[in-house]
Amino acid sequence: MSLPSSTSRRGFILSSGAALLASTIYYPTSAAWAAGADEPPGPPQISADEAIRRLAEGNRRFVDGKITHPGRTPADFQPLAQGQYPIAAIISCADSRVAPEILFDQGIGDLFIIRIAGNYVDGAGPAVKGSVEYSVAVLNVPLIAVLGHSQCGAVKSAIQHLHDHNALPGAINDLVKQLKPAVLESEGKPGDLLENAIEANVRRGVAKLNTLEPVVGPAVKSGRIKVVGGVYDLATGTVRMLA
Repeated sequence: MSLPSSTSRRGFILSSGAALLASTIYYPTSAAWAAGADEPPGPPQISADEAIRRLAEGNRRFVDGKITHPGRTPADFQPLAQGQYPIAAIISCADSRVAPEILFDQGIGDLFIIRIAGNYVDGAGPAVKGSVEYSVAVLNVPLIAVLGHSQCGAVKSAIQHLHDHNALPGAINDLVKQLKPAVLESEGKPGDLLENAIEANVRRGVAKLNTLEPVVGPAVKSGRIKVVGGVYDLATGTVRMLA
């Protein structure tokens, strides 16, 4: 499942045994909760492959400087005031230079974005995992993407303080601690340690989501959704899929 070779160098290279229990257990409960929150459950969605294709094309437009969603006004939000129907959930870094709607050139309501410094999943707690589960059980997204990025400051801190015995201030220490396994996994491997650790962190997030109970893992196993990972290059604008 890869893009044609003519686009793979420049664009987004976006390269699960019972049926999902949510269809009988989670949806009714989640739908009722969403209705109470003035957000009706989403309609049947496009396939994961189609979502990947749309993200790939959007990233290619972004790289080429041909974006189709240049501005946002209140009028753009009005059609979605009563509900949202995103084509994908994106777990991305809180870095100010990473804006998934822009780099994928998507419109209002197209992406359900969960942002956390370091874009890590394992150890992120109920805020992140619950948000992902909400996107699957209520919003019917067909695709989840874990998106890392070049020069990630959180991963840099994990590398810098990997063997330090002095704790970083406040909750920063707890955050960086969650990224250290990706760094340890990358030590001693060929190539740049930072780049390897950024990729390892994304892969660890994808692996966690693929088996995350009780909502996401069964959806992956049944084939209803896919989980992919990629890295956004700040310098070029391209998003590269990790195999």
